[in-house]
Amino acid sequence: MSPVDPRLDVSEVGGRVRLTLAGLTQGEGTTLQAAADDLVRRVRLIATAFRSSGIGPVSSECPLDSALLDFVFELGEVAARGGDIRPRLFGGEHLP
Repeated sequence: MSPVDPRLDVSEVGGRVRLTLAGLTQGEGTTLQAAADDLVRRVRLIATAFRSSGIGPVSSECPLDSALLDFVFELGEVAARGGDIRPRLFGGEHLP
């Protein structure tokens, strides 16, 4: 499992709550719960697409953060098993 717990920022934009995950994606809503739900939906889509694409280890020439990509792959594995990514995404809990 990845040892990284990507940064999760909370902000208010135009009267709406925005949760941003390490610059990867963001969720928005009228409440914190709604923003979290939107973020989970988006992260799950990214993680599932990443995992199903067969992307493997990233080369050193890739400008993306390899630890963040490992995290996304980990979430994709959880989603593929039908698991809930929320504990890992929001709680930093490392899942089996």
